[in-house]
Amino acid sequence: MGALLPWLADALVILGVAVITVGVYGMIRMPDTYTRLHAASKAVFLGVISLLAASVVTGQPAIILRVILIALFLLMTSPVSAHVIGQAAYRRGEEMLSPDAVDESNRYPPGT
Repeated sequence: MGALLPWLADALVILGVAVITVGVYGMIRMPDTYTRLHAASKAVFLGVISLLAASVVTGQPAIILRVILIALFLLMTSPVSAHVIGQAAYRRGEEMLSPDAVDESNRYPPGT
């Protein structure tokens, strides 16, 4: 089992970097603020959690507590920051470029 852990850590690092790369590509490629926000918050969060899991697999006790605290911080702040950025874009009147997008709230008319 001891010989397998470095391979598992390497696989988690590669997975994390790949997911973050897909998230960055999505941020560049997506047409509007809302879909860019989705790519940033979901993909990058999963990539960072994968990288943190790789550092836990290494088994160094001094790092594990820090990694758990970082994961909890990301778990709490990532959805909140995505929501705040989305609300700010909505209040600013950013258009949803998807042809199927429907604004069901109509709470903040554009320009307010």
